[in-house]
Amino acid sequence: MSEQHVLDNPIRASLLGPHAHFAVRHGSAVRYPPDVCPFVALPDEPDLGAWTDLAALVGPDATAAVSAPRVEPPPGWEVLAEIAAVQLVDAGVEVDPDPEAVVLGPADVPEMLALVERTRPGPFLPRTVEMGTYLGIRHGGELVAMAGERLHPPGWTEISAVCTDVRFRGRGLATRLVLAVAAGIRERGEIPLMHAAVSNVNAIRLYESLGFTLRRHTRFVGLRALADAAVA
Repeated sequence: MSEQHVLDNPIRASLLGPHAHFAVRHGSAVRYPPDVCPFVALPDEPDLGAWTDLAALVGPDATAAVSAPRVEPPPGWEVLAEIAAVQLVDAGVEVDPDPEAVVLGPADVPEMLALVERTRPGPFLPRTVEMGTYLGIRHGGELVAMAGERLHPPGWTEISAVCTDVRFRGRGLATRLVLAVAAGIRERGEIPLMHAAVSNVNAIRLYESLGFTLRRHTRFVGLRALADAAVA
């Protein structure tokens, strides 16, 4: 796949590439395990058969999220939520490892989930930490900020779950963690990218100030397969 195609369908590129060990497949549809990430992926231009494969993969009444800039679900699917987003790519980020950032692992998941619950940066599940390297900053032993790696299209890695406890905002912790995660990505010869909701103006402004640039507009759609979707 070309870089253009990789970034236009990053969930699928991840699951057919570096994240293939996570991939759960049915026909042309593929997804992450539900406790790792809610994302599912379809071919670039899915036909009805691909949507039927996806319905069989997720099951009736199950919810899933897809990055779908051009895709419209056929009858038998309910759109639960739609988030307009931007895809940002590294255009000269001054990466900077952070001596205070600690690597987070499975033992830290309860604290990570609690921080996500307080800050709402986006989907983070019990096994999301397995998708890549997650870094955190602690204050008095308490996890107060984190960021890490999520989607992994070939040659690229997405920085995600950037969040800071409200009591510690304004201290530049998010900036430090984004640059530290980006440093690790660059060290292995890959390029950082990010997604952000269009409504999250402050985050986009921050990322652009760090050296990320807009590549494209996209959207993330939350879907539920109705009982008749698998036989459509």
